[in-house]
Amino acid sequence: MKESILGYRVDNVSADQCCEEVLNCISANRKCWLACFNPHSYAVANTDSEFSAALSAADWLVPDGVGTVVASRVLGGSIGGRVTGSDIFDIVMRNIDVVGGMKVFFFGSTEENLENIRIRVAIDYPGVQLVGTYSPPFKDNYSNEDIDEMLAAVNAENPHVLWVGMTAPKQEKWIFNNISRLDVNFVGAVGAVFDFYTGNIKRSHPIFQRLGLEWLPRLLQQPSRLWRRVFVSAPIFMFHVLRAKMNSYY
Repeated sequence: MKESILGYRVDNVSADQCCEEVLNCISANRKCWLACFNPHSYAVANTDSEFSAALSAADWLVPDGVGTVVASRVLGGSIGGRVTGSDIFDIVMRNIDVVGGMKVFFFGSTEENLENIRIRVAIDYPGVQLVGTYSPPFKDNYSNEDIDEMLAAVNAENPHVLWVGMTAPKQEKWIFNNISRLDVNFVGAVGAVFDFYTGNIKRSHPIFQRLGLEWLPRLLQQPSRLWRRVFVSAPIFMFHVLRAKMNSYY
């Protein structure tokens, strides 16, 4: 089930329900992908039409961010809680670990972090076949040659699951523009999850997560990277939510 938030169709499901749908997609040998929706992605998409199109095209757009949950309630929706990229990653990996025989590919981050992921996955999810990793060049725009090389690396392994861990909006636009050429079943745009998983970035304590304040410890850890999300994107998002609510009265 989906509900409309400021023009985007956001999934109103629990993390477990969403992952069940993802696993059904894989089992049915279909191609599908997931992105996360939060106040920052909304604010960026307002000035980036390609990113906006990518968010609209995702098969699942999960409510990642307490601001999305608050917006749902203000606008009369019923989204009950956040569904983060970390939630999706953990549940999908645990399930395919139990099932066995499924191939996974990690795309994004640095070679050093990807090596740490290889080590951890072998320990945490022995039933998962990690068939490849790829660290893309750190540049704003990729050439056609870059793209061809990336796709060839992924498609050579024909994975069931492709985790993409680049920054937004780069990762969503990369998936949106290349999904038709990818020989995969499911692609998850999970951003900082690669760093959370290996411990490069410490995820906020569960208490902060439950209180909807996961952003606060992260802001203190990475102020130069996250200040715009908190002090620019979030106010823009909430202003637009309140404006939409007021307009609904007229």
